[in-house]
Amino acid sequence: MKNLIIPYLPALDVLELSSVGFLLENKSQRIYMDVINWSEYAYKPVAVVDVARSNQSLYIRFFVKGNSLKAVYEEDGSPVYKDSCVEFFMKKTGEESYMNFEFNCLGVCDAARRISRDMKAMLSKEEYKQIRRYTTMEQKAFPEKKGVYAWELVVAIPLRLMGLDPGNLPEKILGNFYKCADETDTPHYVSWNPVSAPVPDFHRPECFGELYF
Repeated sequence: MKNLIIPYLPALDVLELSSVGFLLENKSQRIYMDVINWSEYAYKPVAVVDVARSNQSLYIRFFVKGNSLKAVYEEDGSPVYKDSCVEFFMKKTGEESYMNFEFNCLGVCDAARRISRDMKAMLSKEEYKQIRRYTTMEQKAFPEKKGVYAWELVVAIPLRLMGLDPGNLPEKILGNFYKCADETDTPHYVSWNPVSAPVPDFHRPECFGELYF
């Protein structure tokens, strides 16, 4: 099981989200989504994650460079895992439920509180609005484009939205980071912490790593 320490950077809350990337690159904890979990899906794009927290939110910067790019979904709650997608799953220690936060390269989000892949409660529109996002991509849907593309997505997820008390954080939570693109010419399923499953399945809380505050 991998682990990382999430640094505390209070300045994150006073910066525009478009300016946060530079601070995260230089001061946060960097990890790589570079584990190929299923040999039949051997393609591995460059996929980097920088993670830090402020007083109120968890900040995640995703950087991806790879072959082709796709973003057909424009509304929160859509199946963005079919697009060029990055994901963060988390759960509190000792709890059965977990949360998934999935984003296509436009920053469109699909998120829920879950017991399993099928048993879930989607976020409300008001909760989706609490997740701040900044992407280097133009905010416009497009079909799959061939070629080498690089993009960056920064998200700020409120700690309270994840069920955490900002004034009384636990020592750690459990989680994983993923890069996928299910319905593209080169489908792939890479992760930070290895996933043990016979077929592609990121809904495996037992395979989460440790994230220390």
